[in-house]
This record gives sequence, structure tokens and C-alpha cells, in this order.
Amino acid sequence: MSNGQPIWYFENLDVAGIFCPQKIGAGDMEKHPHKVFKKGDYIFLPEEHADKVFFITDGRVKIGTYGESGKEITKAILTPGEIFGELSLIGARKRRDFAYAMERTEVCILAVGDMKSLMRDHSGLSVFLMKIMGSRMLEMEQRLESLVFKDSRTRIVEFLGNLASRKGQRVGYEMVVRRFMTHQEIANLTATSRQTVTTVLNELRNKNILTFNRRRLLIRDMDLLAKEAEV
Repeated sequence: MSNGQPIWYFENLDVAGIFCPQKIGAGDMEKHPHKVFKKGDYIFLPEEHADKVFFITDGRVKIGTYGESGKEITKAILTPGEIFGELSLIGARKRRDFAYAMERTEVCILAVGDMKSLMRDHSGLSVFLMKIMGSRMLEMEQRLESLVFKDSRTRIVEFLGNLASRKGQRVGYEMVVRRFMTHQEIANLTATSRQTVTTVLNELRNKNILTFNRRRLLIRDMDLLAKEAEV
């Protein structure tokens, strides 16, 4: 999602218009209901029956799993305009991950059968979903390679650059990411510690490459940030 474009603009397809009940008319309200989850609510858990797909209209959702020791592993943090639970469309009968509301979150819920009907009615929707699944697989492969071959600092710097490229909005020569993550969330996604994330962020701020607070990340120079990953 470069330049701040919402994910539903892939292929000029108005995915929000397809999924969102407020935009597709009262007749479809019952078929595609919205549900609000409070902060801390689980939307689904591993081993639950996988028969629905979810579209985020507001809030943030953490997708993760648990290791053999019970340690939580964060796979992704999703924001409005993104879909999750999509593996049910390709035959997954049970959830492999959990989905957790990180704040008050509203989702549009679609049964797998309804989603497949929408895919038949909107040819571009299948391409949209293929891009989502492909990009997530690629992202997971890149994270695995980074974990094996790169040190903690490099992983954090590259994560910040990728975050800005996918979810940032260009403002002049700078990139701004709104609703910035906490240091612990970044640590979970980069397999580092909160202290290391804080150290790297402060270092980059002292170099005037970026600035941040709890609500946003502002990268002043993407090229300089990329060079920091090579140090």
C-alpha cells in the first residue's frame, strides 16, 4: 500500500463497497453483518471451525499463533481495509492462528459460501485475494530469511522501511505512518526485544532520519533509512 493507498484499491476494485453493509444496501445487511469486538477480545482461536472471512472496517487485529512452549508468535498486525481468515476459502477447515482485537475493532463477517458468491459476481475480487495471500506468503518468507541471516538492528530498520512502504503516506519528501505500533509490537514482529527496538528508534531519531510518538511514525528520508540497514 504505497503512498497511503488503501488496500482495496488493488485493480481499481472497491472492496469496501462490496463488503461494507452501509455501502451495499440494507438488503445485504443481514447477509454480511458487522460486529464490534472490544480491546482484548479474541475473534477466533486455533482449532476453531474455519467457515468465515473477516474484513476490517475499523480498529486493529493481531494475527498470531502459539509455539510449543506456549509463547505467543505474532504473524501480522492488520488495519482497516484488510482481510483475514482467508485460508478458509482454500479448504482450511480449522483455524491455525488466533485473531485478537488490539483495540475497539469493527469487522464485516462473511460466510465462506457468501464470499465465493461475491467472487463469482466480481471477477476482480479473486485477483485481489490472490494478491493478498501471495503478498503475505512473501512477507513471511522475507521475515524468515531476515531472522536467519540478519541481526536484530537490521531487522528492525528493514521492518520500519517496509512498514512505511506498505502503510505510509507521502507528505512532501517524507513518509508518515499513522497509528504507529508500540515498541513491543515491533519487537514481536521482528523477533527482537522491546529494549532493542527502543534503542534503534532513538538512534535513528538522533540521526534525524525519523521521528515518532505513540500515534505516528515520520520517516524524513527513506534513502537514508535504507542505508542504515546496510551498516
